[in-house]
Amino acid sequence: MSLQLSEARQRAALITDVETTVHLDLTRTEDFSVEATIRFGCTSPGANTFLELVGGTDVRLDGQPAPYADGRIPLHDLTAVNEVSVSARLPYVTDGDGMTVTTDPADGERYVCGFTAMDIAQRVIPCFDQPDLKSTFTVSVTAPPHWTVLANGLLAGRDGDTWRFEPTPRISSYLFFVAGGPWVSATWDEPYGDGTLPFGWHARASQEPELRRDFEELRRITSTCFQHYTSVFDEPYPFDDYQQVFTPGLNWGAMEFPGCVAFRDEILTQGTPTAVERQDTASVIAHEMAHMWFGDLVTMRWWEDSWLNESFADFMGYDVAGVAAGYADSWTDAALARKPTGYLADRRRSTHPIAEDAERLVDVDTAFANFDMITYAKGNAVLRQLGLWLGDDFLAGVNLHLTTHAFGNASLADFLDSLASCTDRDVRGWAEAWLRTTGHDTLVTTRDGTVPVLRREGSRPHRITVAAFDDAMHQVDEVVVDVGDEPIRLEQLAGRAVVPNAGDETFARLRLDEQSWAAVTEGLADVESPLTRALLWWSVIDLAMSHELDLTELAGLVDRHLRRERHPIVFEATMSLILRVVRSQAAPSELATLLDRVSNVARVVLDAEDPALEAAAARALASTTNDHEYLVRWLDLPDVDQEVRWRIVQRLASLGDGAFIDPEAERDRSVAGHHAALTARAAIPTPEAKAEAWDLLMGGTLGSHEFSAVASGFWGWEQAALTEPWVERYVTDGLDLGRRSGQAMGRVIGHAFPWLPLPDEARRALRSRLADALAATGDDAVPTVLARTWNDALDDLDRVLG
Repeated sequence: MSLQLSEARQRAALITDVETTVHLDLTRTEDFSVEATIRFGCTSPGANTFLELVGGTDVRLDGQPAPYADGRIPLHDLTAVNEVSVSARLPYVTDGDGMTVTTDPADGERYVCGFTAMDIAQRVIPCFDQPDLKSTFTVSVTAPPHWTVLANGLLAGRDGDTWRFEPTPRISSYLFFVAGGPWVSATWDEPYGDGTLPFGWHARASQEPELRRDFEELRRITSTCFQHYTSVFDEPYPFDDYQQVFTPGLNWGAMEFPGCVAFRDEILTQGTPTAVERQDTASVIAHEMAHMWFGDLVTMRWWEDSWLNESFADFMGYDVAGVAAGYADSWTDAALARKPTGYLADRRRSTHPIAEDAERLVDVDTAFANFDMITYAKGNAVLRQLGLWLGDDFLAGVNLHLTTHAFGNASLADFLDSLASCTDRDVRGWAEAWLRTTGHDTLVTTRDGTVPVLRREGSRPHRITVAAFDDAMHQVDEVVVDVGDEPIRLEQLAGRAVVPNAGDETFARLRLDEQSWAAVTEGLADVESPLTRALLWWSVIDLAMSHELDLTELAGLVDRHLRRERHPIVFEATMSLILRVVRSQAAPSELATLLDRVSNVARVVLDAEDPALEAAAARALASTTNDHEYLVRWLDLPDVDQEVRWRIVQRLASLGDGAFIDPEAERDRSVAGHHAALTARAAIPTPEAKAEAWDLLMGGTLGSHEFSAVASGFWGWEQAALTEPWVERYVTDGLDLGRRSGQAMGRVIGHAFPWLPLPDEARRALRSRLADALAATGDDAVPTVLARTWNDALDDLDRVLG
């Protein structure tokens, strides 16, 4: 049962001073046991409330069988001070929603991670599972003797096979975390104040070579970010240590568990990381560390303010990765690999204000479905604009907010109060314009004679840079302007091509006047600033997605300009977006020509032997070329990167040659190799292979990462005709699986939507079937999270159909 906002408010008014002691036994392979004592105060003695606990097979309350239904343990006739003891046996899961068990195919070792998050802690421990009922947690864990156990608190000691951890400060239940397994660890003592704090990186035993390879850079990023945060935030670091662990089975890219951050283990790649992957790793490390203050120290009251946690951490992640960790291309990466997801989310019917009203998020399932790229990418961009608008007052307001609400809960109103206390600007008016509205503005340039005129279509204030260029697209001037209701004549830039928002400072679409657009199409590759080139490439792709630029014209720009691109992030992120457009919008009849042009660009860049571009170009070429013999020869070369090897094997499989899958799977027995092999087998273009893959996909036995791997291979580039029988079955079979699954799997099913070059009639048939399913009500209704994802797919499909 999804917790209702009304229930959460009632319980928050009733319960105080929660303290939790938990013992977990992870030694059994079938299930795990939990024994918990929860102490708390009650503001209204005699009242009733409940604890959450989902999936218990033998729940006992104070030693007696507990009345237990719909994941809740009733608590009756409370006193002023209460102590409740609960013991239970709970199931392991493989979908990342709860105590997730993974067996590493490389060595057969088992790993168990208690992934929590939005109303998932109740699948691991009994708790008051809402963010504004914080608790201290004193944890002990019994585990197999060769395991290492990690948790939120500082390790206090080990008694045989039982690990004991110091009590945590008050944290929300969704931040509770334990992780057990034969981790390989690399640790150090990080200078802090007058002493040091224990820091470490941890990974699966089979990932030891990769951890040792990357450890010095991981440590450097961690240390520089930590020293930066502790110098700019007034509040001290709130926890006693800082561990980071590459976990198998995590549904998020990472999760900000206090003192012990979890990262998806795919981040620790076997192959050579691309420039975007390296940049993203630095940004994610900085993002999760920002949460130690913004999210963990100060937490939202209800989920409508989860945007503030995530937007702030996302903004700080990119900014601090640049200013502290030395990843100077952070905002270039954000412009092409992050912000586009926000623009796309903001165009759908499901768009919502960045700061949603609490009353609209009536329960946790609705809140989870609302947790999207408006929360992350758009919020990030808007906070960056706010920082430019406020200057130093922004950080002053953030520090006041953190100090005022340390170890407590706060709302958007509290945050705005703190900002307003530090500036004379109308922060609340700015928030109404940016945070309480939906959609985004368009910045438009026109000409009055030779004078560029800048205006906005929309209602939000923008502080931006307008850059001016000569005929060869070399920047010759720039001006900072505040865009409001009135058009701005740029007299000093007369006669020049102009690009507003050249530093990508705001969140708005761009539409250029004829002179400026002509200059861009002729000289895009000659623009000196990688950030401005990134902005312009996104504008080009946005035009294609909006059917204002056809795919042939887009391919021409790729051929003229992307083949000359030598900035690794601009090349890689643009190539990724181009392939996304081709996959979603191309007709089968034009696919071969488009893929050929894209793969030729990748081959030209790869043949240039630029080390900075090699990994991205190789992956793009291996994923798109139709040259079977070239792929086979490539696979035989020595020292081919493992990620590229799998791309080659998967492409060969999709072209009808699956002979290389089993040898490669035997060669690479890692988790990544297991997933890659699933993708390759699902890509084989025969009815028999597709039927087998479909049964596996919809059978309910796959973990979330395995499901995504199979789905990514199933919908092959050139396989529209072959997969036609399964396109509409995706709706019926996916709905059946969604009803048997949890939140995270519902989202994964939705993201497995059949995006591939389909005939328009097939797209319309799919649209009709999807719309019919979403129109159902009552017992036939699509589950909340899956429905949100499918509604988004429906909107995107409508845009493709024009």
